[in-house]
Amino acid sequence: MKPKLCAAGVQLRDQIDTWFPDRRTASDGWLGDSRHSARKSDHNPDGIWVRAIDIDSRLESSESLAPYLADQIRIAAKSDTRISYVIYNERICSKILNWRWRKYKGINPHKKHLHCSFTKLGDLDGKPFDIPLLGGKI
Repeated sequence: MKPKLCAAGVQLRDQIDTWFPDRRTASDGWLGDSRHSARKSDHNPDGIWVRAIDIDSRLESSESLAPYLADQIRIAAKSDTRISYVIYNERICSKILNWRWRKYKGINPHKKHLHCSFTKLGDLDGKPFDIPLLGGKI
């Protein structure tokens, strides 16, 4: 069966596309390539579901808003259990340390894109994310 991006991933990407329609998408992605398939990655299908997206860090003419978006996703994740972890600019956050940023030592430092992984709860749950940069409450 053909892999599908989880509903939460589709929703987050759609919200970003709506609020930043002219953003750069060169570093966007969701389905893992051969480099991903050699290791554990949420970009690899689990059954039919892929539970990760990468969003290019150039939301506007510069990368200046990407750190704010990463942080707002981090804050939203404290109450939205569809989000598993976020990686951006050599930092990672997850519920392990109560959503505090910590140094990321993985293969890709994620300097050109923001990575968001989702839990199985996001497979079918595509409700909008409450993120201020994406139209959510301030």
